[in-house]
This record gives sequence, C-alpha cells and structure tokens, in this order.
Amino acid sequence: MAQERAQRPPLTKSEIVKEYLTAYNSVCALLWFSVFGRVVLLIPITGYGSIYEAAGDITKWTQTVAVSSRLLLVWAIVDRFPAATSTSPFYSSMLVAWSATEVVRYSYFVLNLRGSVPGFMTWLRYNMFYVLYPMGITSECVLVWKASEAAGEPWRWVGWMLLGLYVPEAQDDERETNREEESSSYALRGS
Repeated sequence: MAQERAQRPPLTKSEIVKEYLTAYNSVCALLWFSVFGRVVLLIPITGYGSIYEAAGDITKWTQTVAVSSRLLLVWAIVDRFPAATSTSPFYSSMLVAWSATEVVRYSYFVLNLRGSVPGFMTWLRYNMFYVLYPMGITSECVLVWKASEAAGEPWRWVGWMLLGLYVPEAQDDERETNREEESSSYALRGS
C-alpha cells in the first residue's frame, strides 16, 4: 500500500510546461494586481503626485519581466525624466491600463491552462482592449512627449521621431501578441 502511494508516474514534458506556465502567469497576475491596487487606492487618497513613488519600482521590475516594448516607457522615459512625467495623470492612467490588462491576461492564461475559463473572463480578455488600449497608448504618447520636451536638444527630436514610429509599431505589436496568444492557447489546451 505504501509502495502504491510512492509510485506516482513522472510528469510528462507537457505537464511540466503547463505547471511552469501556470506558476509564471500566476506570479505575473499577482504583480500586476499589486500595481493596479496601488494606483487605484492611492489616487483618491494622495492624488497623482505620489503614484510614481508608490508604484514606480514595482512597475519597472514587473514590466521588465513582461513586455519589452514597454521597457522604453518605464526605464528611458519615466525613470529618466520623473519631474516631467511621474506626477502626470497620464502616468497613473498608463499604469491602470497596463495593470488591468495584465491582471486579466495572466489570470485568463492560468484559468485556461487549468481548463476552466469563466465566460466573464473570456469577455474581459477580449473586450477590455477597446477601452484600455486607447487609454494606454494615449498615456504613453503624452509621457514620451513630456519627456522629450524636458530632454532638450537634440533628444527632443529623437522623442518626436520615436512618437512617429511608436503608434504604428505598437498597433502591429498588439496584433502579433494577440495572434501568438491565441495559437499558444489552442496548442496548450490540446496537449
């Protein structure tokens, strides 16, 4: 009888991948929930001016783990020009858009890996985009503009050129991310 309990078959490669992805997505969802909670709770209490101090570091490190296209915003824009960007309402709205998106995204992945995604989560996953993407991209562009103004010459021109490339590139990145997520989601469910 003791031997039966000890004879658990080893995990298959697909089970190991599924466990890893579940753990990774759970950690990402919790980290983004922490960013979201800090921003949403602090705005009414202290205003926009304290959001960077309360959420800036966790946002930089959480984002560093996640999406490389946002690294520009957290390291080269807000971190380098906090006086021009960190007290702006656009910094807070960017964090709300990012964190709400990521909490739902990673929670959806975890639930999908476990084979039980509630209908409301699927609805949120594919419909929040219509509100949060314009909110996020607008906030990002305003912060790049503010940082460009603060940077002075010749970096101001670099920031403006970046804005000319940023919006079309961001749209392509989002479409590609959605395609990759859909195909990997179907592949994982089938394994």
